[in-house]
Amino acid sequence: MTSRVHPRGVVVARFATVGFTNTAIDVTLFMLLHGSLGIIGANLVSTSAGMAFSFVVNGLVTFGSGRLTLRHAALFLATTGVTMWVVQPVLIGLLDGPLPVLAAKLLALTVSVVLNFAAYHWVVWPTSYDEAVGPVSSGRRP
Repeated sequence: MTSRVHPRGVVVARFATVGFTNTAIDVTLFMLLHGSLGIIGANLVSTSAGMAFSFVVNGLVTFGSGRLTLRHAALFLATTGVTMWVVQPVLIGLLDGPLPVLAAKLLALTVSVVLNFAAYHWVVWPTSYDEAVGPVSSGRRP
């Protein structure tokens, strides 16, 4: 018997795939730049590069938006900006010292992933997400 992947699982898997690629872009740039730009500057550059990639791929592929609008861009920038440019530097700053800077960055990224998925699902692309996963079923047959 073949198991069927629930559509929500597909959305989560796509989000995770984009996230891994995003993380590679972000961490690589951060590690290359933090010595010369400091934590804040390196984080701004690295997260901005990751955000541009994430906006396009998550919007069109993960959450199935037919097109990307200025409204999507504004909501994405606002929600992702808070997690990447406020939450992450604060967490990295608090954890750098007790933890190596790479570990602090990865822990901050983990928190950001959860916050970003929630924001994308409920704020940026709520209609697209609902259409991508289909109607919610009560589990009862008619």
